[in-house]
Amino acid sequence: MGDSKAFISTPREVSKKRPVSERIHDWKEVYLPMAPDTLKTQASRCMDCGVPFCHNGCPLGNLIPDWNDLVYRNRWKEAIQSLHATNNFPEFTGRLCPAPCEDACVLSINSKSVTIKTIEQRIVDHAFEQGWIFPEPPAHRTGKKVAVIGSGPAGLAAAQQLNRAGHFVTVLERDDRIGGLLRYGIPDFKMDRAVLDRRLELLEAEGILFQTNINVGVDVSGEDLLRDYDAVLVCIGALRPRDLNVPGRELSGVYFAMDYLSRQNRVVAGDAVEDTIDASGKHVLIIGGGDTGADCYGTAIRQGAASVHQFQIHPELGTDMPELNPWWPQPAHILKLGPAHEEGGERVYGIHTTHLSGENGCVTSLHTVDIERVGKGPNGERRIEAVPGSERIFPADIVLLAIGYNGAEHPVVNTFGLNVDGRGNVTASDDYQTSVQGVFAAGDARRGQSLIVWAIAEGREAARGVDEYLTGKSRLPLTHVVE
Repeated sequence: MGDSKAFISTPREVSKKRPVSERIHDWKEVYLPMAPDTLKTQASRCMDCGVPFCHNGCPLGNLIPDWNDLVYRNRWKEAIQSLHATNNFPEFTGRLCPAPCEDACVLSINSKSVTIKTIEQRIVDHAFEQGWIFPEPPAHRTGKKVAVIGSGPAGLAAAQQLNRAGHFVTVLERDDRIGGLLRYGIPDFKMDRAVLDRRLELLEAEGILFQTNINVGVDVSGEDLLRDYDAVLVCIGALRPRDLNVPGRELSGVYFAMDYLSRQNRVVAGDAVEDTIDASGKHVLIIGGGDTGADCYGTAIRQGAASVHQFQIHPELGTDMPELNPWWPQPAHILKLGPAHEEGGERVYGIHTTHLSGENGCVTSLHTVDIERVGKGPNGERRIEAVPGSERIFPADIVLLAIGYNGAEHPVVNTFGLNVDGRGNVTASDDYQTSVQGVFAAGDARRGQSLIVWAIAEGREAARGVDEYLTGKSRLPLTHVVE
């Protein structure tokens, strides 16, 4: 590496955020680009470790030390080539991935990790600004046709890889626009839709055909697709939401998180949305402490909610890292707050919803009890008990359920007759082929709700499996997938 002592002499810096007073009034991205000189200095903190565990922390096996060093040496064009060698869409992961690579950074054993995610995003954004990223259609076509169902990160990554192998690729999307959760699940303040559209224009120019408003299993059958295509790849995500089974769930004003987010994304896109969910002036309660709940949190604040509370059943973690990180190279068990949590509202930990109450069929209150852990059950499951006398009542006009998902949705699964596991995920072999010959599955549809970086990794690996199925061998690169 260029500066062998920088990891000692240079403190970690992250991208600055727009002021809270400004950003809560619009839907623009929260983070500002890091200055080039600062970025170069941060890249120099990469330690040139003997074993770079960041490779293992990243499901894509990104060549992180390589492009860190290239940025430090101002060799930006080589840096984007190194980055694109393993990651089709670093502009997405650089904004949306929780960066398990940084948790696995060797420096994080006793210090603060390299700002890998920030460097990744700036490399690809700079490359787009310089015109170094352009359509690269394949030189030869195989004549084989592949249908990819779903246009989220797994479907798009698979489509690009299969197109590079020379196959004719058609992406089928049931929504009116391409992008899946990148389009209608992620708030604009986390990723501007221009970033998505910029990449989609490239993919289309490379020869990928996109068809919207095609609901497979409803508008077209699996039998039709297997007749018209040589292979089918299912990348439909895991969008069956987990419900809340408590009294009062039937009251009006209780919504699944993704319904709330997708409708607001359409509003931001300029669509006329008749059934929008507007939190302006209302008391909003979010059940679920994960990223989807945080997205709802920031959305409600921008809509002008009177109050926002996010409930998490787990106890609150501490913020201080021990002198030697006992969790390395796995994510540390410390409290991590997103930008939305700086913008107002309140997070409530160790709390459980007992029931909802309302008037005239509409929710007005949410009833809770505090809980505490009391050890483990016979099968290792966590046991919790209510704290006596801890009952509380929260005013509630809107209740958003962000408590996870129960696998792939049924129309696509049923039309092909695919086998699923106990969690509702499509089962597939090591080459990503399902129980039906010629039908493959990847991403959340196969592994369950997961990270964007896992979706891209699975899309790449599944594309290799499809390519081998169609041609007998594949020249597509292997992806470093560590379960």
